[in-house]
Amino acid sequence: MPKMKTNSSAKKRFKVTASGKIKRKHAFKSHILTKKSKKRKKRLTKPGLVHKADENNIKHCLRLK
Repeated sequence: MPKMKTNSSAKKRFKVTASGKIKRKHAFKSHILTKKSKKRKKRLTKPGLVHKADENNIKHCLRLK
């Protein structure tokens, strides 16, 4: 039987924390930054966590489940 492959796009976008949560980057920080406030841009720089409802799908892509 062939090996189970992880989804390459998910592998590049998500990391698993020590407690088992999934870390992600915020969107909307790549261009058109002039109309966004400093506060908003600073918040978008910091990593976020994946919502509980989406965790199972991402774990499946990363072959953690």
